[in-house]
Parts: sequence; structure tokens; C-alpha cells
Amino acid sequence: MKKLKLYCVIIGNALNRRQSLFSFMFKRKERYTDGVKWKFLEHKGPVFAPPYEPLPSNVKFYYDGKHMKLSPQAEEVATFFAKMLDHEYTTKDIFRKNFFKDWKKEMTSEERSKITDLKKCNFTEMSDYFKAQAEARKSKTKEDKLKIKEENERMLQEYGFCVMDNHKERIANFRIEPPGLFRGRGDHPKMGMLKRRIRPEDIIINCSKDSKHPVPPPGRKWKEVRHDNKVTWLVSWTENIQGSIKYIMLNPSSRIKGEKDWQKYETARRLKKCVDRIRNQYREDWKSKEMRIRQRAVALYFIDKLALRAGNEKEEGETADTVGCCSLRVEHIKLYPENDGQEFVVEFDFLGKDSIRYYNKVPVEKRVFKNLQLFMENKEPDDDLFDRLNTSILNKHLQELMDGLTAKVFRTYNASITLQQQLKELTNVEENIPAKILSYNRANRAVAILCNHQRAPPKTFEKSMQNLQTKIDAKRDQLADAKRELKSAKADAKVRRDEKSKKYVSKAVQRIEEQLMKLEVQATDREENKQIALGTSKLNYLDPRISVAWCKKMGIPIEKIYNKTQREKFAWAIDMAEEDYEF
Repeated sequence: MKKLKLYCVIIGNALNRRQSLFSFMFKRKERYTDGVKWKFLEHKGPVFAPPYEPLPSNVKFYYDGKHMKLSPQAEEVATFFAKMLDHEYTTKDIFRKNFFKDWKKEMTSEERSKITDLKKCNFTEMSDYFKAQAEARKSKTKEDKLKIKEENERMLQEYGFCVMDNHKERIANFRIEPPGLFRGRGDHPKMGMLKRRIRPEDIIINCSKDSKHPVPPPGRKWKEVRHDNKVTWLVSWTENIQGSIKYIMLNPSSRIKGEKDWQKYETARRLKKCVDRIRNQYREDWKSKEMRIRQRAVALYFIDKLALRAGNEKEEGETADTVGCCSLRVEHIKLYPENDGQEFVVEFDFLGKDSIRYYNKVPVEKRVFKNLQLFMENKEPDDDLFDRLNTSILNKHLQELMDGLTAKVFRTYNASITLQQQLKELTNVEENIPAKILSYNRANRAVAILCNHQRAPPKTFEKSMQNLQTKIDAKRDQLADAKRELKSAKADAKVRRDEKSKKYVSKAVQRIEEQLMKLEVQATDREENKQIALGTSKLNYLDPRISVAWCKKMGIPIEKIYNKTQREKFAWAIDMAEEDYEF
């Protein structure tokens, strides 16, 4: 009965959110200009990572072949490395160097004097222990799993919801991330550094003055309690690796998140209406007598054509040599009057956001090429390509072109329009569902390539592909057997006139052929996307109404494109989009 009541409350809240969202979309025509504001906010605060549990006495660490008992602080950090022992990260020099440097800071003076070489450290027993723990978790009884599930549900009900303006809203990430080793993306220079444990004294709480404030753990206190209704975060803290601020936010399915998502895509749709005017203007600006205007126009061309990020000023102390469009240096591009049969080719090679390499060879318009030659004249490789431009200047100009316009809006617009065009070109309503989904993923991949959303191939990729190929081979053998059986059945049908048996075998062959095609499409899909991250663009840059409309038109269940969490995030789009939706 309690569960039934809980489900009714959740459904009721979902309906309230939906109703409020559509009231916002259709009844209120004005846009927010000063951010979303709330009047009342109450929540329980974060759930901290559990304290470190020392290793059993039989799990030993060895240095230079000899057992060595570590202090609790040093042992905890050692376990972080041990858990990653089989990962490629722990083979990288920069990861090992950073880890060892931070690990030594956690050691006692005696440990530091003895442990001087990471190569002499043996974490094998630790690694084996954690592998065994992982296997034990997998093999828990149904009763044990149910207890864990019930405890997680209890924590969710206590900490996973807040009250904002009379709405019970789901919180996205109410658990504080546990300490560990920083991985980063690409060849990040800080990989391997220690992500320190977050404590109550690091935490800023945001809530209403008139709410029941979150209570810190016994004997501890918050860093600060503030009441800022111009922001939508509930909890914040500063992480130690890059000094960036982390937040506990509302779930993507919440009313405010839905409103902000809708606004984002509506801004991109407004850009569609004036993008031709903007393009004509920056083309005219390529001929300007003022160098600053020419540089601004060429940079905007790259942001539009190649979906480059504008590039923000790096924080002081940031060691990663990452750049965006405005901060490109002469060394980041090469010019080719002719290359591979194409004229006026620009080769880009630089580290972008998250230290992901951006490499691209692209033909550009002749005047852009000539301007780049001019920008590079008499400059050293480490000089700025756009020395009369920065992100502030560019953003101010974009605001003058269209209210709310930023470089990210160009990425959202170009990503969404690319998906829509690719879906029209690649999909055929007559195809079966697996083929249509392959076409959708290929359209999404074109967007991910445009936005440079790369990833390293999953660690288990080769093994999973081998397993899939084994299934394909087995299915092919099964199909060959079924076809032989069908041939025999056809022969019997001529002699005995047994059409029923022939039809039965024929249907079996057809079913196996469909199963084989589904497996082969799956293999193609995995291979094509092994180094492309499809999720980033699908969740952040693609107007979900395009995908929903395509599903309706093609007869594809929305569950094939968006999982449960994503469907909650895009509930507004699922209800709004029609088959004839045009971005």
C-alpha cells in the first residue's frame, strides 16, 4: 500500500511538472531575460561518500619484493591505483607521474623515504581483492540485491527530491563523488592526480531563508549557506584538480530544466531565420579595411562552418594547452593552395576542450584563404592567429547580430540542421526497424564528427565484437541449415503436396534471415561508432523534436532512440513534436 501511494505521488508530481511546463510554453510568450528565479527551495543536502574501509590483513602491498604496511591515508590512495591496474591509463607516463607525486603527499615521512620508485610497487594483491569484490557483488542472492535496492530507494526518497515553488522535483546527483584518480579526456596533462574527498566544510548550500535548512553531519559544518534564487543549483563545491565548481542540480526531467532546454532550441530556431543575413554580413566583412573586422568575420565563418568552440580564457594555473577558435595560434593551422585535388585547403591541428585533439583538413573560400595568409604574415608559430580578437569581442558582436546569440547557439543550430538533413537523405520508410536505426545512428554520427565528439574505443570493444561475430557465424550456419531444410520441404511438397510444412519452414527461414540482418546491422553500427561519442550531441545539441518527429514518421518506437532517463529529460519534446516538424 505504501508503494502504491508513493507511485501515485510520483505520477502526480510528473503531471504537475508537465502541466506547468506547457503552461510556460504556450501561455507565457515572454522569455526569461535574467535567468530562472524561484521563490521557495528546500532540500536535505548531499549524501557524502562512505568513509574508507581499510583492507583485510591478508591483502598485502609489496615494495621492492617485500611486504610493507601502509598508513591508512597512503593505503586508500594506493587502492585507487590498484583498482585501475588493468586499465590503459596506468601505463601512461603522465598518469603514473602525477599519481606518484600526489600519493607521496599522503604518505608518512617514513613511507616517503622508503617508497621512491613506482616501478618497484606491487599492487597485485590489492587489484585481485577488488576484482573478487566485484564478482561477489554480481553473485549476490536475490534477497541481498533486494535489500540494497530498498536502501537505495530509501536514500532516494530522503535526499533525491526537493521542493521548489510548491513542486516536488527530482534531484539529479545528490551523492557526492567519492575520492579517486582523475582520468580526464584525451591526453590530459593532469590525469592521475588525486581527486580529494569532499567534506562538509567544502560545501555551499543554497536554499530559501524560510526553508528547513539541510543539517551537516554531527560535529561538522557547511562552508556557507546562501539564499540565491537567481541560480538553480542546490549544492556546490570546488574540486581540487582544475579548480572548477561542481554542482548538485535538478534532474533533467524537472520543470525548470525542461524550460531551459526548450529555450535553448528555440534560440537555435530563431538563428535559422536570420542565419543567411549573418552569413552574408560576415562574407562582406572579409573585405573590410579594418583587420579586426576581417579577423572577427573569418573566426565567425569557422564557428559556423566547422562548429568550432569560441574558446574561453584558461584559468590561471591551467596546464593543458587547449584552445578554441579565438585563441588559435599560427602553429595550429597549415595552408595548402592545392591539396588532394582541392583548392584552398586549411589543415587544423590543435587540442580542444578536454584535451581532445581536433584534426581536420577542409577546403575554404578563396577570400578566407587569402585572409589567413595575411593574418599569418610576419608571425612566429606561437603568435595568435587572430591577434585582434578575443571571446569577449566576438560574443559582444554576436549579441548585436541576434539577441541571445552565442557560439554555442551556432553549434546547436548546425548540429540540429545536420541531423535533419542527414535523416532525410539516409532513411527510407520501406526499410525495417534495424536498418532505420542504423541510418539514425549514422545521421547522429555525422553530427558528432562535426562537433568533434570523440572517445577512446571501449576497453571491451574487441572482445564484444568477437562475441557478436560468433553469434553472426552461428546464425549464418543456422540459416544455411534452414535453407537446406526448405529445399527438402519444397521437394516433398511436390511429391506429397504438403504445402503446410513448406510454409512453416519458409517462415522459419525468413525469421532467421531477419535475426541475421539485425546482428549484422548491430556489428556495423558498433564498428562505425567505436571512436565517436554519440551521446553528447544527442543530449545537448540536437533538438529532440527532430528525433521524435522522425520516429513518428518512420514508425519507430521512441524507446529505440531514447532510454528511460532521456525520455524523462525530453518529455516536453515527445508530447510536442508532430510528424511534419521542421527545425
